[in-house]
Amino acid sequence: MAADEREAREELNGIRMSIDNIDAALIHMLAERFKYTQRVGRLKADHGLPPTDPDRERRQIARLRALAEESHLDPAFAEKWFNFVVAEVIQHHEEIAGANGSAETE
Repeated sequence: MAADEREAREELNGIRMSIDNIDAALIHMLAERFKYTQRVGRLKADHGLPPTDPDRERRQIARLRALAEESHLDPAFAEKWFNFVVAEVIQHHEEIAGANGSAETE
């Protein structure tokens, strides 16, 4: 193996290690986020509030799109990510509400 190829592979491995670390951090951050959304779900269920909050979701999308633009990330991707996460959160909220016997949704 040529020296330049070996250097390239070493650099590639270093970059991949950084990516792996970021992926691990993202998983930990998502786990922490879901701990809080579970608390929100329990509060909503305990007080008969609907599992969804379309106004908040719209505000969050606008906020995240702006953050994505500032960070040079595709705002459409940020919105898709948020919608994916929110769909999971709403499912959890509906399950919690159902367990409380108040599974009313909007």
